[in-house]
Amino acid sequence: MAHSFISIKKFSEEPYSKILGYPNATNRQIKSRINELEKLKIKSVCLTGPTTIGNLAILGKGYVGVVVLVKRGNKEVALKIRRTDSQRKNMKNESILLKIVNSIKVGPKLIDVSKNFLVMEYLEGEKFSNWIEMLKGTGSTKKLKSTIKSALEDCYRLDQIGFDHGELSNISKHVIVGKTKVSLIDFESSSTKRRPSNVTSITQAFFIGSGIAKQAQKIYKNSSKEKIIHALKSYKQEKTRENFENLLKVLKL
Repeated sequence: MAHSFISIKKFSEEPYSKILGYPNATNRQIKSRINELEKLKIKSVCLTGPTTIGNLAILGKGYVGVVVLVKRGNKEVALKIRRTDSQRKNMKNESILLKIVNSIKVGPKLIDVSKNFLVMEYLEGEKFSNWIEMLKGTGSTKKLKSTIKSALEDCYRLDQIGFDHGELSNISKHVIVGKTKVSLIDFESSSTKRRPSNVTSITQAFFIGSGIAKQAQKIYKNSSKEKIIHALKSYKQEKTRENFENLLKVLKL
């Protein structure tokens, strides 16, 4: 789908300035942010996505920032804009975390960073909760299994390097299903200091504790909760490839 873009110069005025300085910013802050974007070579913004600010469509909104689709040169990329009421003083720490996960081929690729902005690869796709809704009618067991397995493999890689995503119990927002790949997103609450529980959290979300688990169960019948919990316990004690493979077997993946 071709996107239509609006020049960032327009973002100095309402209603567009609301996105650049969400939830509240002074004219001076907006001006300074436009300069910052010019230094990052961001030329224009496309108002598209499943979330809204006022009547304007955006890709996403969280505690730290809002995410929009932008153009950098001729390339479409995702831009995370730091909220003016965010606890974070800048985007540096999140860019460091993103670099770490990129090193094991997880997450959207980091492109650039400045005080108020994070520029990263745009992953076109659906949030997992929307995707599984669309899948329900088709009953494609194979598709669901390969998607879940791919997300679990990413989580296994994160566990192996001692990196905890931190929000995978809420997968509906943090897993994007694209045409060619499945990606974990949004590493703003991640940590390398906590004990990682990526595989555990995402398995529970997929199969045990959520509305998504009920939907997955309708598409393909899974092992009992007891069996899954038992396999997870073994994996938790020793995060070996063998225990991970055993978990995949129990999950019929």
